[in-house]
Amino acid sequence: MWPYHPHLLAAPVPRYTSYPTAAEFDREVGADNLAEAITAATGDISLYVHIPFCEKICWYCGCNTAAANRTQRLISYLEGLHSEIALVASLLPADARVRRISFGGGSPNALAAVDFVRLFDQLAVQFSLIDPAVSIELDPRTLTPDWSTVLSGIGATHASLGVQTFAPHLQEAIGRVQPLEMIEGSNRQLRDAGVTSLNFDFMYGLPGQTLADLTETLKLATKFAPDRIALFGYAHVPGLFPRQEQINASDLPGQETRFHMAEAGHELLVNAGYQPVGFDHFALPGDPLAQAAASGRLHRNFQGFTEDAAPNLIGLGASAISSFPSLLAQNEKNSGRYRMMLSQNQLPTCLGKARCSEDRRRGAIIEDLLCHGRARIDQPTLDSVRDQLAPFLNAGLCSIEDRLLSIEPPGLPYARAIASKFDAYRSHPPQRFSSAV
Repeated sequence: MWPYHPHLLAAPVPRYTSYPTAAEFDREVGADNLAEAITAATGDISLYVHIPFCEKICWYCGCNTAAANRTQRLISYLEGLHSEIALVASLLPADARVRRISFGGGSPNALAAVDFVRLFDQLAVQFSLIDPAVSIELDPRTLTPDWSTVLSGIGATHASLGVQTFAPHLQEAIGRVQPLEMIEGSNRQLRDAGVTSLNFDFMYGLPGQTLADLTETLKLATKFAPDRIALFGYAHVPGLFPRQEQINASDLPGQETRFHMAEAGHELLVNAGYQPVGFDHFALPGDPLAQAAASGRLHRNFQGFTEDAAPNLIGLGASAISSFPSLLAQNEKNSGRYRMMLSQNQLPTCLGKARCSEDRRRGAIIEDLLCHGRARIDQPTLDSVRDQLAPFLNAGLCSIEDRLLSIEPPGLPYARAIASKFDAYRSHPPQRFSSAV
């Protein structure tokens, strides 16, 4: 189904959940810049709340998270998070309306249920919530029965389970053992709690994984009928995430095997009735994500492909990133320094990037290509990248007609590589990024 051109996939590229990407963030952006952006953020607002803790740390994980094994560590972090919520809310204009709240990590259910409820209550008190869509990432291994009441009480309609694989030998290889009955129980629990859009995360390219392993896992997944499925390629970058050193790199599938895993996964899920969304998400036709893709309303942010159209996303918590039309700002990653800055009544921003008009223009091109498979491009920009696009054009992976660049169906796995040709920041080291497939 997909032609394999290894030389066009050789260079690692960003996932482009923002543009400029986080690789371009520097310390020229600080608390004052974020405060200015927040005070100007009128209209619809989305909140992302980061909980950087997990009951157990998986070896493959590239997230900012730590083991939730010290009670005082959690208590101190939550104190800082409550302070940040109050500080940010005090800066927002009166007409700002929060219509979406996403909890991620880490694992939000690494918190005690009662502490999570208090956190949500603080959001409700401090912000103007207008019937917000509430989503949450969950670890099935720590999804205790009391979370049913919590999720129902906060009106969570979207949830994501980190499944990764159903194969026991692969679960052992990545440090995430969760028997099938655990996923079955979590699935029932979330549906009973009122979750109407349930996502399962899966990975290919895992150590020792075969094409048969992936196929068996995805066939089993479709029997659960999650509304969404995300199928990610494992990114092995132990230089950035030392916990990945526990994974034997010699056991990782090669580039061609990874390519055929992505291809087989795409074909299996489409044949099972899922609509492809972008290059690594799938959704049943009735899900809001599939509807957004079908109607041209799909967007991309730090949570991946989304139907969220809010122009302003405020990140709360250590390492969380806020996104505004003219600014990207990231909080301090170290939870100790994060708390210290808030104890001084200071927004905990430490990195970021001001977005100029050229950044916004190129970012729109990249987003259009990844979300819609096409982008209309001004002639000077098109001329400047034509030589870089030539190998993809000659291979029939994309086409240009009347300044409309379209990614052809065989070019789907090359979407990130094609979009990267419009990235004006090309000096970053490639080892910072993952394989294009």
